[in-house]
Amino acid sequence: MAEPVFDRREQLELVQDGLLDGEEVIAVFDCIGAGTGFVGLTTKRVILQDKSFVGKRVALTSVPYRHVRSVSVVSNKSFAGKFVSSSSLAIDTGGSVHEADFRGEDKAHQAHHLILAHITA
Repeated sequence: MAEPVFDRREQLELVQDGLLDGEEVIAVFDCIGAGTGFVGLTTKRVILQDKSFVGKRVALTSVPYRHVRSVSVVSNKSFAGKFVSSSSLAIDTGGSVHEADFRGEDKAHQAHHLILAHITA
């Protein structure tokens, strides 16, 4: 497998430390804004770091691809039916929707395509 795509080495290492047998990291994208610290994508699941817990607590949430109902590129702009300037992603897991704001629209779209490839395979 190719080397994983990542923004920050410490986030990549955190995801690597929690890998299951036979699991590999595909990408780890740094996120901005309140809540999500990063979105990690492996060969088996989506890993979301949530920094929004009271008392400066942090959660790592793992969602197996089989539990992802849909993935959406979220945009506040549309031009001729095409989404532009989108740097957000929404991941519907049935019971909740996890949102992540990325550093640049290219990363949001890349994450979207990687997740979509796994849930439609």
